[in-house]
Amino acid sequence: MGRMQLLPLLLILLLTEQTLTQKGKQKCKEEEHAMATRIKKHQDIPETKFKLYEEGRDEDLCQIQIFQPETLEKCSFNESLPLVIIIHGWSVDGMLESWIWKMASAFKSQKRQVNVIVADWLTFAHVHYPIAVQNTRIIGLEIAEFLEWLESSIQFPRSNIHLIGYSLGAHVSGFAGSYISGLKKIGRITGLDPAGPLFEGMSSTDRLSPDDANFVDAIHTFTQQHMGLSVGINQPVAHYDFYPNGGHFQPGCDIKNLIANIGFYGIKETVKCAHERSVHLFIDSLLNDDKQSMAYWCKDINTFDKGVCLSCRKNRCNTLGYNIKKKRLQRAKKLFLKTRSNMPYKVYHYQFKINFIHQTKDMQLDPTFTITLIGTKEDVENVPFTPADGIKGNKTHSFLITLETDIGELMMIKFKWEGVDVWANIWDTVQTIMPWTSEADRPGLLVNIIRVKAGETQEQMTFCSENVDNIKLLPGQEKTYVRCKNNVKVKKARTS
Repeated sequence: MGRMQLLPLLLILLLTEQTLTQKGKQKCKEEEHAMATRIKKHQDIPETKFKLYEEGRDEDLCQIQIFQPETLEKCSFNESLPLVIIIHGWSVDGMLESWIWKMASAFKSQKRQVNVIVADWLTFAHVHYPIAVQNTRIIGLEIAEFLEWLESSIQFPRSNIHLIGYSLGAHVSGFAGSYISGLKKIGRITGLDPAGPLFEGMSSTDRLSPDDANFVDAIHTFTQQHMGLSVGINQPVAHYDFYPNGGHFQPGCDIKNLIANIGFYGIKETVKCAHERSVHLFIDSLLNDDKQSMAYWCKDINTFDKGVCLSCRKNRCNTLGYNIKKKRLQRAKKLFLKTRSNMPYKVYHYQFKINFIHQTKDMQLDPTFTITLIGTKEDVENVPFTPADGIKGNKTHSFLITLETDIGELMMIKFKWEGVDVWANIWDTVQTIMPWTSEADRPGLLVNIIRVKAGETQEQMTFCSENVDNIKLLPGQEKTYVRCKNNVKVKKARTS
C-alpha cells in the first residue's frame, strides 16, 4: 500500500480513536484479543517459530515447539538463565534480516549467560503492510502463550524475560506483554524504532506502551514525517524514550551518503538506514561496554542543542541500550543524545556558556568561532560553532559541543574568531565614519569567562582569559583560557 493510501486510513483511525470513551477502548481491546484468539483457533500450527540461537549458527537453528517440553531439552534451553526473544518487523523479501544474527551473536560473543530465541513470524510479516499490522496481535498472542507455557511447564519466571522488537516487532512485543495472563508482567520490553504508520496517535492498548512490562524502553531513530507519516513512531511509548540526534536524522544516513551507497548496498539498504540505526545502537551497547552512550532528559532537540539539558539529577539521564538503569517512572521521559555515524556510536557532550559583550551595541554580528580543547588524555582542535541568534550587545550564549574523543579532564581552551573577510568590510565602513587611531581602540568582542559542563562526568568548570589585561577578541585572533585561579570543581554524583 502506498503512502497516499496509508494516510487516509491513518486519519480515519485517529478520528475514530478520539471518539472512543475509556470504557469503549477497553471493550475494543477485549474484542480484538478475542478476535485474535478466534483466528488462532483455525490454525493447526502456530505461525511463530521459536528458534534457539547457538553461537556461530545463523541457519538451521533448533526450534522449540510449544507444548512439547522435550524440545526444550533437545535445544539445550537453560531454564536457570534469563531469556531474550528477538522479534523482527515487517518483511519486504520474506527473509530474516542480517541484523538479527548480529544481535544474537552480540549477546553470545560477550559471554553473557542468557538464552537467546529468534521469534520468526515471516509468514505473517511478508504481506501487505496493513495486513501485517493486523497480524501483530495474533503473533503477540502466540508469544504470550509460549511464555505462559514456559512458566507452567518448567516454572520459568516471566520476570526473567526480555522482548526486543524492531519496527512492527516492537508492537508485537507490546501485545505479547498485554495478552499474557495473570497480574504479573514480563520483565522488560525494548522497542527499536517502533513502527509509526497505523500506530501513531493510537491509545496505549493499540500499540507498545509502558503498561506492557515491568520496564519498557524505546529507541526512536526515524520519525521524520513525509505526507503526515513517519516510518518510526514519534510519540513516547515507554518509561524511557530515547531520541538519538533528535530521532529524525541519523549521521551517515543523509542524502549524500544514501546516493553514494545506492550502487553498493542497493536501494533497500539506503532507505532503511535511519530506521535500522536503532538496532545497531542497541548492538553497540552490547559490544562496547566501555563506551556506553549517555542520554539526557529534555523538552526537544532544539533545547538540547543549547546544551542546557545535561543534568543527571532525579533520573534525568540514563544509558541507552542493554545496560539501561531500569527505573519505573510515573511519567515517561524523553531523552536526547548525539551519536557518531558508525560504531562505536558514543560521543561526549559538553555545555559551553560564553558571555559576549559586543562593543558596537547596535550592530549585530554573525561570527563563526572555533574552539580547541586541551585535555589530560588528548586534544581536539578547531571544533566549529556559530551562535544561532548572532551576537548583539551583552548576552550569554549556551550551546552544545560533542566530541568523538575522550579528552579526559579539560584543562585549557583556545578560542578563535574566524571570518576575517566579513569583518574587514564592516571595519572599513565603520572606520570611514569614526577613525580610531590604533587597534586597541577598535571595537570587538569582550570574552572574559567560559563556563563548561561535561555531561558524562557531570563536572562543572570555569575558564578565565590567560591575559586578564586584554580580553578583547578581534576577527582572526585566538585567545587562551585556563582554569580560573579561584575555580572550584563541582563534581556531582550521578543519581540515575
